[in-house]
Amino acid sequence: MNSAYILLITLFAFILAYKFYAGFLSRLAGISNDKPTPAHKKYDGVDYVPAKHWMILFGHHFSSIAGAGPIVGPILVCIWWGWLPAVVWAVLGSIFIGGVHDFLSLSISVREGGVSVGKVAENLISKRAGYVFLVFVWLSLVLVVSVFALVCARTFLEKPEIVFPSLGIIPVALVIGFLIYRLNMNLGLATVIGLGCLALFIFLGRFFPLDLSKNTWITILFIYAFFASIIPVNLLLQPRDYLSSFLLWVGLIAMALGVFTSPKTIAYPAVKAFSSSSGGLLFPMMFITMACGAISGFHSLVSGGTTSKQLSKESDAKRIGYMGMLLEGVLAVLVVLCVLNGMQALGLSPKNVSSKEAIKLFSEGFGSLTFSFLKGWGSFLAIVILNSFILTTLDTATRITRYATQELFGIKSKVLSTFIVLAVAFILILSGSWTKLWQVFGASNQLLASLTLFVISLWLLSRKKKYLYAFIPGLIMLFVSLSALAVKLFGFWNKQNYFLFSLSVILCGLGMSMFIEVLQKRRQYVLEKKQTDCSEIRREFNLHG
Repeated sequence: MNSAYILLITLFAFILAYKFYAGFLSRLAGISNDKPTPAHKKYDGVDYVPAKHWMILFGHHFSSIAGAGPIVGPILVCIWWGWLPAVVWAVLGSIFIGGVHDFLSLSISVREGGVSVGKVAENLISKRAGYVFLVFVWLSLVLVVSVFALVCARTFLEKPEIVFPSLGIIPVALVIGFLIYRLNMNLGLATVIGLGCLALFIFLGRFFPLDLSKNTWITILFIYAFFASIIPVNLLLQPRDYLSSFLLWVGLIAMALGVFTSPKTIAYPAVKAFSSSSGGLLFPMMFITMACGAISGFHSLVSGGTTSKQLSKESDAKRIGYMGMLLEGVLAVLVVLCVLNGMQALGLSPKNVSSKEAIKLFSEGFGSLTFSFLKGWGSFLAIVILNSFILTTLDTATRITRYATQELFGIKSKVLSTFIVLAVAFILILSGSWTKLWQVFGASNQLLASLTLFVISLWLLSRKKKYLYAFIPGLIMLFVSLSALAVKLFGFWNKQNYFLFSLSVILCGLGMSMFIEVLQKRRQYVLEKKQTDCSEIRREFNLHG
């Protein structure tokens, strides 16, 4: 099949989904600009800060949710099982599951005062359910921090040339945040200054590589994550993610141009195998390996952790929540096409490809796909883009885990709670390779998405609204994630990795405990709704009888 046709079908499906399905979800959630958002009502200058423009917040949100998920996940799916499962899941999952999850979790958090999904669960179900959800969230987030720190360190080791632009954007973001929020500089001018500095760092990076050990890089990354967690959000996270979003736009546009200007017939098998020695069975492991490319529970934590506290008006939730997920789906499909191109460029047969070459495949594929207009800069730019978004997920995840730590353990100190998060993440890093942790992260991430969809469905049901649009996707993701965790349990036990085995058991137990409480509360809400409906019917009968 021609690669250009795959991209055209994807874009057409997403445009229709945004116009019709997202519009329906907006009406379902009752989106309105009549009420002030938490960013205005609870303004504190640190966490609750209305974004100057929705594009700034979109940049922060998309940079945070994208990370390495929609890049590394699709690459591994292609290597282990083939390109067709990755494309189909990215398109259908983003429209009917991921988009619903992201948009409604953001909208509900805004309606509930900018609180986390865990707090919504506590209010809707019980204090115990809220506590269980919070513990699950905390464990999932620590996995995110550890996995993304490992992947980031790996990219630094493989491409030391990207260190300069990847870390150089941090002080630039601090300057841009100061210019915008302290000196009230025009957004356009501040953007030009920031992007100019970023372009300079990208240019200099190729000539000044920095090569250090893996442990040194992890230490440096944790030091950065520590300060990113406690510095006011508008001084670092907002401007850094806003500037990083331009890198992603460049990457998306460059890949799309490459596909359309030099379309290729895909020689790689659509379905390579139904079972992989590295990845396991196509079902259920593909759905958790893909991670953020179709749905991700982490997105709801970003929505309720930072985005809902910065949303200036409710109508922006559709653009940021649903469109953000669709754009991540586009990224996943483009990465698949990029990797296929990389395999052809390197002359690799399906049997000779391994997960160790994942980052190289993306880099070489991007370079080959964009060679006609980026020349020799394509491969280098690809890794800069990848690493930029790994860092944005790392810093946002650390900050959100700090919130969860303070809420879970009653710790008031930002410093102490952040230190605890990074210490536990470091222990996780010692327990296994990034590919092992990736699938545990993926399973916990999708189970978290399932639980979030159940909370969303209960929120809708409690307001006498149609809830199955969230509940059915929740059931699908529950089955997928628990099946995947069960598979991983046997693997960890056989390999005597008792730490990851125990973690997987805890995640399964917490997930099932939460699901049981959801079912009980759903039954209560359904009965209440039936009683209300019967009362309305009797009232109508009495009026017109």
